[in-house]
Amino acid sequence: MVNALPLALNLEKSPHPWLKRVSIAFVPGPMDPVLEETAQGILQSFRLLGHEVQDTPKDGVDILLTTATYGVPLNWRQSLVLTARKRFGLTNKPAVFTMVHVTPQRLEQDLAYFEAILKKEPPDPADYNFPGLAPQAYRVLFEQGRRGGPILALQRMIQSQAMGLKIQLVVGDEHPEYVYHFDLVGAYPKSVNRGDPTLFYHDIALRMTTTVSTREVTDHEVVPPSIPYDEWRSWDAPKAMLNAARELGKRNFFTEMVRINDLVKVPAVQDSVASQYSEGCFGTWEPRGNALVATITGSARPVDKDNITEDDLAVLVGVRPGRVGALVKHVEGKRNDPPSSEAVEMMDMDTPLPRVHLAPPDWNIEAEVPVVRSKLHGHRGVKAFDPELVEYAPLEPVYFDYIVSCATDAQAQGVRDAFARAQCLLNPDDPRQIAFTILPGHGVVIAEKWVPGKVPFQAIWEAMDSGQLVIDSHVPQNHIRYLPDEDGRMVVHEADF
Repeated sequence: MVNALPLALNLEKSPHPWLKRVSIAFVPGPMDPVLEETAQGILQSFRLLGHEVQDTPKDGVDILLTTATYGVPLNWRQSLVLTARKRFGLTNKPAVFTMVHVTPQRLEQDLAYFEAILKKEPPDPADYNFPGLAPQAYRVLFEQGRRGGPILALQRMIQSQAMGLKIQLVVGDEHPEYVYHFDLVGAYPKSVNRGDPTLFYHDIALRMTTTVSTREVTDHEVVPPSIPYDEWRSWDAPKAMLNAARELGKRNFFTEMVRINDLVKVPAVQDSVASQYSEGCFGTWEPRGNALVATITGSARPVDKDNITEDDLAVLVGVRPGRVGALVKHVEGKRNDPPSSEAVEMMDMDTPLPRVHLAPPDWNIEAEVPVVRSKLHGHRGVKAFDPELVEYAPLEPVYFDYIVSCATDAQAQGVRDAFARAQCLLNPDDPRQIAFTILPGHGVVIAEKWVPGKVPFQAIWEAMDSGQLVIDSHVPQNHIRYLPDEDGRMVVHEADF
């Protein structure tokens, strides 16, 4: 991808170098003066940034910008996410961004309300009786709120009522003061109007352009021959994965799967978005198969990451040319669903890193293997870590300025580059056993080295138990740094918006 931005443009922050020239059309829904001002500012920024602004959507349009009313459910027949292709005769599926306006006072009031009801356990369904939501939605809002706080519960409510995943919550009285950017995985970074409207709207436009400039890397390819079931049963990795799921479950690392129909009932949702998505994935290396055994995608069918079976596992043996997907082997005699959407991320991170030699007596096999044994991806943060055992390998700063989406080439590249700089992985003799990177707005990726005497993921869960790796439900949305505290641990500090 080639950056299509005008070279003379004055920007507050440098964007990703691979942004594309895109097209956008505004299809207004309910309007008020604040939404009108915001929409015009965004469209003007797209023009200044060198993009195409269409009066009406044309086939191939990349972005549809629309509006909805805060707290009022949108009829699914008016949802552009569900109806845009038929309504405008499009052969492609553009990204739909929905602007919703709320005053600061109302937002503060509603966040306080969620904070109060989230303290009740078990939750009271009557507290979550919001217009347009399904009767069982209280379970999802409660679980999401417990994971990410009141703002995540509020986000899921707004997404459900506005019938969209990409929400721009415009906060202001008479003029927009700041905009929250909501997405599928629960991110909520913020664009702030600091007195320069041009920079404010450029920031919003660049975040939108970043989203649509990436491509999904889920076009996986099955390669022959299939693995005989007897061979599969002789491997250690599948059994280790089932054990790791239980151990991570005991520590509440994974949260419940989000099912769209638990939030809102619409007849066309499965044709437009996945009916559910799971939170996280993990995989470990199998020396006998020279492959990574990893969890399958949650969008294929519901997967309980705390209690998986062998049918919830896939075998990854490489990355397709062009990094459009992973190379997958099927196993005879078991169900073979597609691997996790982060399959390319998990496989490609090994490419720039060294391999190590396993041999008895430390190991029951002699083999050359990647320096990273096990990989854990979850929608969590890391609050603190012991630098004697754990290394933080940060993404490039631009990934914190302009967040990328999950399951994309951009995220896979960012993760690969981050771990390629991890000193404990570049030097296998480094005593640190664990490295991690933070995906802002998304979660964490944790890498575990080969540690004699330990099963896969054991070093990770033992570090959790000892306090040497403190997992947090809060996922950073902005730049972070880790600073030492009085006991020598490195503690996260998040920058102000």
